[in-house]
Amino acid sequence: MEPKHASVNGRKRSQRPQKSHREVADELRARIASGELRPGQRMPTQAKLADEFGVERGAVRQALRILQSEHLLTNVSKGAPATVAPDLRKALTGPGAPPQPTMVALAPRIAAAFAAPHVEIDALCLTAVSLTLAIGEPLRRIHAGQLKPAKVDVRVLLPSRDISLAFPTPVDASADDADERLRRRWLAQRNAQGQVLRHNLLALRSTHGIDVRVSFRALPFTPPLKLYLLNGAEALFAYYTLTRREVEIDHQQLQMYDAAGIQSLLFAFEQAAGLRDMTFVEQSHVWFNALWETISSELVLTS
Repeated sequence: MEPKHASVNGRKRSQRPQKSHREVADELRARIASGELRPGQRMPTQAKLADEFGVERGAVRQALRILQSEHLLTNVSKGAPATVAPDLRKALTGPGAPPQPTMVALAPRIAAAFAAPHVEIDALCLTAVSLTLAIGEPLRRIHAGQLKPAKVDVRVLLPSRDISLAFPTPVDASADDADERLRRRWLAQRNAQGQVLRHNLLALRSTHGIDVRVSFRALPFTPPLKLYLLNGAEALFAYYTLTRREVEIDHQQLQMYDAAGIQSLLFAFEQAAGLRDMTFVEQSHVWFNALWETISSELVLTS
């Protein structure tokens, strides 16, 4: 079948600050991972992409070459439009796949984990937003009849509501109630994401007869990284890198230091990929279990 030209969805040139070639690559990579750009599909022309993202064609070419180096695109040149690679599975989830933003890399890996009869997922994170988003893909496949696990066990470690968070934190700590307002905002996000995650997973009991257990425990510290352990065979981790940004809380602008977890680069280690990876996976499980069984406490997802 002749591949069709991908739509750019009528997006117009943005008036915002010009994107870098890496940001363009990140956006196109996300579209490939989500299925918006399908295997074998022809990409828009470089001119159309440049107009859509508000960048020069040189930046588009650099972005396309990055994706070609990751085996996500083929036929990248100055002439005809590039084509999405026909086999994306290894490029997106194989042991040789490059680190990618969590929002791109996590969903296909968790979907692959849900192909097992007994799914085991352990997660340590700040709010569980990335995990909640990523779980959506295997849930969709379960409802479509493409995945049929018999049992699902999910354990999640999140910071306690009773601690002083290292981040998010106000730039000006002396501002009136700034720290408390940020803490309330984070707590609301933590609780909301956890409740959605638990509800969506437990619903599989009644809809598909799957044996599901979802457990949360609270950490006495702010985790500097996020960690996901999948079926005892894979460990994924990403650093929380702090940046300064502005947020509106209670109709007031507040400068804060925070980490955008869904943008954090996710590094993958597979137990079957050699001694180094095997040791990292095993030690990550030892570390997670030690936290779960010792200094963590009961977590209730309420304000």
